[in-house]
Amino acid sequence: MKWMMINAYQIGLVFKKGAYKRMLKEGVYWLWDEDVMIYDMAKQFIAPVELNILLQDIEITAALHVVEVKDSEIVLQYENGLLKQVLTAGRYTFWKGIVQYDFVSADVSKIEITEQIDRATLQHKLLAAYVRTATVESYEKALMLVDGNYKGVMNSGIYFWWKNSIVIAIHKADMRMQQIEINGQEILTKDKAALRINGQAQYKVVDIEKAVLQNKEYEKQLYVAFQLALREYIGGFSFDELLEKKDTIAPHILKAIAGKALALGVEVVGFGIRDIILPGDVKEIMNQVLIAEKKAQANIIMRREETASTRSLLNTAKLMEENSMLFKLKEMEYVEKIAEKINNISVSGNGVLIEQLKQIFVPQK
Repeated sequence: MKWMMINAYQIGLVFKKGAYKRMLKEGVYWLWDEDVMIYDMAKQFIAPVELNILLQDIEITAALHVVEVKDSEIVLQYENGLLKQVLTAGRYTFWKGIVQYDFVSADVSKIEITEQIDRATLQHKLLAAYVRTATVESYEKALMLVDGNYKGVMNSGIYFWWKNSIVIAIHKADMRMQQIEINGQEILTKDKAALRINGQAQYKVVDIEKAVLQNKEYEKQLYVAFQLALREYIGGFSFDELLEKKDTIAPHILKAIAGKALALGVEVVGFGIRDIILPGDVKEIMNQVLIAEKKAQANIIMRREETASTRSLLNTAKLMEENSMLFKLKEMEYVEKIAEKINNISVSGNGVLIEQLKQIFVPQK
């Protein structure tokens, strides 16, 4: 015979020759040819023998939480209000009385999370293997496909689903204003002049179902539509005609592309031509034409100025012819200008030179 003490918050299971006999609670016991296994009631109970055998004892059944988890389920185990672990398929037992246990069962064979589980719990690291998440930003919309079947449009927000064999595909579209660059377009005019055109367009997605579900790579299709519209319009004009009508390119392209864009689920808001690049030989010819035009304009201005100068001289000559004093003043003005450029005057000879200077500087009566 031997004695055994069971402390507070402990449970003892008595076995005799491997067979379960009874459960012991707190106290001191005398045992005869029996073995006792002691368990801490604050911890999960792991049955030493087949659990169904133990559960035949009404006392053990009353003392345990028995949690059965099916293959398609998980159970969230909470201890004192805190998530402790996620239980997968199997049977689990916990002692009652010391720790407050709560259990939330969830069917993970579906994708919708219909159980009362808050977002913080769904984002807990213990649930990372069981929950899939998708985020749609405030400037986005998304399409949801389940096993290849279209389910609907998703607005901005955070979405949670159970993770299982069901395939979920999320296709997002940016609903903000976007820009497409249409660069390096080699286009022949009607008279076979090769031009390279660079442009840009602004657009936004207005129908995500058309853009993503009914069209593949709508951005590329929109780019090609702009290419074709540009080639069609520019190919209908000669080079000189195109230069005259270059301001009409953008409005025409916008009008031509509007219907095709709506079929792609997008709206084209603006279009503009940034550069029209000429071939080297054409550019040289254009430069020569421009130089010739500028020279012609310069010649016209020079002729105009010469004509005005000649007319002014003619008017001055008529006035001097009619007024001898005016003629003498003009003569003295020219002599003054000449004298400004003379540093020294050497006078030699007789008085004839003096008389000649007098005739120059003194008016005759």
